Amino acid sequence: MPDATNHSERRLVTAALCVAVVLIPAGSWWMLPRVPAWGPRLPTPSNGSTFPSTPLSFDKRPLDEAANPPPWITNCQIIDLDGDGLQDVLACDARWNRVVCHYQESPENWRTEVLGTNLIAPAHATVVDLDGDGDRDVLVSVLGSIWPSDDVIGRVVWLEKTDAGFESRVLLTDVRRVADVQPGDFDDDGDVDLVVAVFGYARGEILWLEQHADQRFEPHPLFVAAGTIHVPVADYDGDGDLDFAAVVSQDDEEVWGFENDGRGQFQPRRILGSLNDDLGSAGLVLTDLDRDGDADLLLPVGDNLEDLYSYPQPYHGCFFLENRGGWEFAEHRIASFGGTYAAAAGDLDGDADIDVALVSMFNDWDRPGHASIIWLENDGRQQFTPWQMDAEPTHLVTVACGDLNADGRTDVVAGSMRLTGPFSEQSGVTIWSNQSGRSP
Repeated sequence: MPDATNHSERRLVTAALCVAVVLIPAGSWWMLPRVPAWGPRLPTPSNGSTFPSTPLSFDKRPLDEAANPPPWITNCQIIDLDGDGLQDVLACDARWNRVVCHYQESPENWRTEVLGTNLIAPAHATVVDLDGDGDRDVLVSVLGSIWPSDDVIGRVVWLEKTDAGFESRVLLTDVRRVADVQPGDFDDDGDVDLVVAVFGYARGEILWLEQHADQRFEPHPLFVAAGTIHVPVADYDGDGDLDFAAVVSQDDEEVWGFENDGRGQFQPRRILGSLNDDLGSAGLVLTDLDRDGDADLLLPVGDNLEDLYSYPQPYHGCFFLENRGGWEFAEHRIASFGGTYAAAAGDLDGDADIDVALVSMFNDWDRPGHASIIWLENDGRQQFTPWQMDAEPTHLVTVACGDLNADGRTDVVAGSMRLTGPFSEQSGVTIWSNQSGRSP
């Protein structure tokens, strides 16, 4: 989840001008379903997405206490943070500006601990042993504001694991809003470097931070563009060093690859571009979906917060970007799903191929029954059947797959972020425990 402003400044200005005039000009016909004239909006056909009910059985439970107003969970992931052999759930909360971990003590008992506070609008948390001392640290991508801004308010914060807990240390400041940071030894010198997605708003960039002695980091600018959300790291070209990919969501909806020469020099390569400026790229997920041994990508699309009335669109859904070698990626649409905001990969039905879970922030919530979370059943040839897992909670923006209770079945965790009221008391993180997937 990058922020609440994945949109171009140009489109916002255009929309504002359209609203300012008293008579909507003929060229603004597209505004009519979203910004009606005086009086209530007339009933319109729904673009909301529903699907057949899942053949798998899931036991749903909230992981945190319900609150009003509810938390803004921008990112959640399944990981054994304390190394006790039980999977935990790490989450970023942009309403209360903190990173928390829900530690699993048993499948029935969980303990919540706040790892870091005063993190203004944390967008993402990345677990890595940054200092090489054998424990798990947390890197936090800090936007500085959930709302549009080009102010220099972004940060990269290192939550260093110590015997007393987690100590906060700022690694990067004086940049615009930061949406993601990912680790890798990019210059092959034996330590952990970082690649940083500076989302900004109308201005942004991509940096890599070279680690020197005593965890000092030297920034190297790589790419100037607003709206970079995620920067997944992998050896995309199979040459033995670490590259990274990036989804750039502002103005030009694009996916880029950055080829590393092994010494920290990167060559940008455009992987995908869209003629639809409103596509709504919402993230980029690393996975080997076809299990052929290389690094593929999932691209969820459905962020339309730039619209005055956020509404599901027929082009929302998810793409599979198949790595065919030589920096060639084939684009496959694998789902159409209104308001798709995040994707995760996992073998949900236990048949040894990779399925996909998707969540929606912008389905048509005015009409009950529209899906908030679905899974895509892979037939082993990357042909997918969508199944609806649930319609509540709504406004889901982050999802993760993993075996939480060590029963051999892949479970699902998702987080919600409802930006506008009226609010009701609800939790932020929800678990769907898989009761029926075959053990792999």
